[in-house]
Amino acid sequence: MTANAALPPALPSIPHGPSANPKNQVQSVAKVFAVLRAFGDGRPEATVAEVASRTGLDRGTAFRLVHTLAGLGYLRPVPDSRRFRLTLKCLELGFSTLCADDLPAHAEPLLQEVVPAAADAASLGVLEGGEVVYLARAERGLRHHGLVRRPGARLGAYATALGQAILAFQPRSEQLARLDAVERVKLSERTLTGIDELLDRLAQVRARGLAVSDGENAYGLRTVAAPVLDPHGAPAAAVSLTISAARMPIEAFVEAAAPHALRIAGELAEGMRLSLGAIGLPRRGR
Repeated sequence: MTANAALPPALPSIPHGPSANPKNQVQSVAKVFAVLRAFGDGRPEATVAEVASRTGLDRGTAFRLVHTLAGLGYLRPVPDSRRFRLTLKCLELGFSTLCADDLPAHAEPLLQEVVPAAADAASLGVLEGGEVVYLARAERGLRHHGLVRRPGARLGAYATALGQAILAFQPRSEQLARLDAVERVKLSERTLTGIDELLDRLAQVRARGLAVSDGENAYGLRTVAAPVLDPHGAPAAAVSLTISAARMPIEAFVEAAAPHALRIAGELAEGMRLSLGAIGLPRRGR
C-alpha cells in the first residue's frame, strides 16, 4: 500500500484477554452488574419488575439480586413505594480508577499490553496547534531506527497517523488552520504535503475510522491510529500502533493492529464518558 492508496476499512473492536472467554466468567456476577446498570440517567428508580424487564432476568432472580444489593448497601428502598434506587456507596466501585485522574495514566497500561506482541511501539498523542504531542508511549525494538518519541516529543500532525486520526474528526476550518500552522516538509518520498491531497486523506480517515501511515514520516515504519472521541464526539486524542516494515506487510499489519487500536481508543473514550470529565487530558496549551 502506498501513501496515496485508499485505506482499508476499519475493523470492529474485539474482546481482549482471558476474561473474554465465557468459560472464565461467573454468570451470577454478570447478573449483579446487569442489575446495577438497570439504574441510570433518566431512570434513577426502579421496581423489581422494571429491573427484570431491563435486564432480561426472570422476576425471581431480579428480586433476590435487588434485595441482596440492598442488604449490602448498594441499593436503597424508596419510602412508601416498591421502588429502589442506587446509593452513594456505588461510588466506591469506581473511585480507585478515578484516582488516576488523567488520560495518559489510564492509557499507559493499555499501550504496554500490545507491545511487543501486536506492535513495536504504541502511543497516545494530542494536537497542539499544527503538531502532535506524544503523551504516553510504550516501545520495544525501534531504537535501531534512530527513532525516539518520548512523552513531550512533537511532530507535524500532517505527517503522522496520530495527527491525521485527530484532524479527520475536526471541522474543515479547523483542519485548514492546523495544517497551515506548521511548515509542511517531506519527511520521506511518501509524505503528503499538499492541502488538497491531505484533505482527501482526512476524508478517507474519517470514513474508515482510522489512519494508516506506511513510511510517511519515517522510513521503514508502519503505523495505524484511531481517534479517542470525547462524550460529544469531538477528537480529544488518538492512539497509534507502529511496527518496523520488516516485521510484516502493511495489509497484514492493518488487519492485525486495527482492532487493538480501536479497542484501546474506545476504552479510553468510554472512561472519559463514564467519569463525567474526571478522566481527561492534562492541562496544556492547545
